[in-house]
Amino acid sequence: MSTMKSNAIALPRSGSEALLASNRVIRNTYLLLSLTLLFAAVAAGASAALELPHPGILITLVGYFGLLFAIHKLQNSGWAVGLVFALTGFMGYTIGPIISRYLGLPNGGEIVMQAMGATAVIFVGLSAYALSTKKDFSFMGGFLAVGVLVAFLAGLAAIFFEIPALSLTVSAAFVLLMSGLILYETSNIIHGGETNYVLATVTLFVSIFNLFTSLLQLLGFMGGNE
Repeated sequence: MSTMKSNAIALPRSGSEALLASNRVIRNTYLLLSLTLLFAAVAAGASAALELPHPGILITLVGYFGLLFAIHKLQNSGWAVGLVFALTGFMGYTIGPIISRYLGLPNGGEIVMQAMGATAVIFVGLSAYALSTKKDFSFMGGFLAVGVLVAFLAGLAAIFFEIPALSLTVSAAFVLLMSGLILYETSNIIHGGETNYVLATVTLFVSIFNLFTSLLQLLGFMGGNE
């Protein structure tokens, strides 16, 4: 293999190519992420303005995991980007009724803006840190996978058994887990662990979405509205 014949020449070249590939993935990821966030915001705004009902936990889970599965199956095809917009638009639609409910409260607008602002600050801050330090956060992968699974199951239990305290605990856990996932995924892109910008976009979008909804619930509770 050519890389084995002359390490002195091949390694610098492969390092340079890896850096270019990483920069390309980062650029494409943030471009697509920006577009999907805008699309989700429009979908959420339309859902709230039209007073559409929330689809319910079952349809939400089926829609989310169904689209996520399709994206992973078709990640290298031309359909992948369209499916990403379908997923993010669907998630925007599901959060519209929730935001509408908060906006109906006396200080709901302030709570929503605080959650949005905090989400933006956390995402930008953690992304900037990962990009500037270039520290490898791959060691967090196993912990995050287990943590998200446990928190997800606990969240379902809180919904079905109507346990507010557990729901708030899950929200707090998700704030920490999604923050860790932003660090992990950004680091993954930088170090070549994630080379598909579609999958990187989905991971970061889901992190931002869950971070926002978790902060919204926590801030709503602290504001005395939950």
